[in-house]
Amino acid sequence: MKVTIEQSWEEVLCEEFNSPYFYQLVKFVKQEYATKTIFPPGKLIFNAFNLCPFDKVKVVILGQDPYHNFNQAHGLSFSVNDGVEIPPSLVNIYQEIESELSVKTLPTGNLERWAKQGVLLLNATLTVQAHMAGSHQGKGWERFTDAVIQTLVKRREHLVFMLWGNYAQQKSKYIDKSKHLVLTAVHPSPLSAYRGFFGCGHFRDANDYLIVHGLEPIDWR
Repeated sequence: MKVTIEQSWEEVLCEEFNSPYFYQLVKFVKQEYATKTIFPPGKLIFNAFNLCPFDKVKVVILGQDPYHNFNQAHGLSFSVNDGVEIPPSLVNIYQEIESELSVKTLPTGNLERWAKQGVLLLNATLTVQAHMAGSHQGKGWERFTDAVIQTLVKRREHLVFMLWGNYAQQKSKYIDKSKHLVLTAVHPSPLSAYRGFFGCGHFRDANDYLIVHGLEPIDWR
């Protein structure tokens, strides 16, 4: 299993990659890929980073786990491969975008187009065993992705963090709100979206904030 990460991320996260916990994490992940069906494909574990270099990040959208069914996960939170049915949470995200911005979203669940504009679609855990949600939690990925958030907060300015649901909102403790914009709402899943995700205004607010700070807004279509 050969895994690479974009150079700017490799540089700013070198301390993490050289930490004992990360060596143990790599050992665990390699063993899992060698003996079980694991998602996403190994070469896509760091896809979110490879499509969105460190100095290009404008918005961070935090998920929890990769999708755990075949042909869904490809290393971007909330995103699925082209040709795959759009998951319910992403359907609700699209509905909110269309309502806020009066645009029509594209008929695909592949969000690479967002990543290439500066949206870091980060899952807290970057791998998962097939059909076993949460199976790679507590193995070290969360420590790594917490370090990603902390590094962005420290070294960058005027980022937008979209934290949906209780799990994502726990990460707000790492974010300096005098330097960055934090947007919180319930999770966009069908179980909770009607309790405050719909009407949250996050996509409009994110673009307004970017424009105020001289940055190109995101085309959320």
